[in-house]
Amino acid sequence: LYFSAQEGILIFYHIKDLQYEIKICADISQPISNLIFSPDYTSLLLVTDQGTVYSYRPAHSGEAVKLLDTSSSCFLAADFLSPGNNYCVSVTISGEVQVWSLEDGTFLSKLNLGIEVHVT
Repeated sequence: LYFSAQEGILIFYHIKDLQYEIKICADISQPISNLIFSPDYTSLLLVTDQGTVYSYRPAHSGEAVKLLDTSSSCFLAADFLSPGNNYCVSVTISGEVQVWSLEDGTFLSKLNLGIEVHVT
């Protein structure tokens, strides 16, 4: 079970029978608004409400790596672009949908929907 604390800490609970173990996986020092697993469950996107997206790979037990920072554009959400784990898509309040490379955070393309977007 993965979850985030309000301070931006990614925590893992390993539960087996009646026993559990707690592990702090990453500290990104920004409140995490969404945790999204890749379709094959090898990567985890950590999305902050300030528009920063980090990648965490549970099998590698390393630190979270900053992929992109869209803090200048009223960021709402991000998710993996399936199939695969190579790209993610983000959306801004103004309705701009953006595609990013997860390998190096490169901005690839955008589409303006022409409407304001809300998350429900």
